Amino acid sequence: MATAKLIVIYPPPKDVKAFEAVYRNEHVPLAVAKLQGKTKIVATKVLGSPQGMPGFYRIAEVHFPSITALEACAASEGGKETLANAVKISTGGAPIFLVAEEETFDFAHGASK
Repeated sequence: MATAKLIVIYPPPKDVKAFEAVYRNEHVPLAVAKLQGKTKIVATKVLGSPQGMPGFYRIAEVHFPSITALEACAASEGGKETLANAVKISTGGAPIFLVAEEETFDFAHGASK
């Protein structure tokens, strides 16, 4: 069965230092406490792009064991509170929310013969 994830893509903030402080000290702890059913959170900071200045600053991925678990979390009070907070802290414009199904290809064990 495929896993699911909620992806939140933040545009570049007006003040990077202020955004980072709120993101790390308030938003991430809120997400950890309130997003029920998650299996992990991956927080990525975009450093650059071969095409020039990237249109995104941070990408957060919240992983769930199934789409049903993701939907239940998003419909919960904690999920609504966390999603609303993501919008509130995004000073460079509204974040983009995506729901995705994840398929993993693991190359760590080498090719089989």
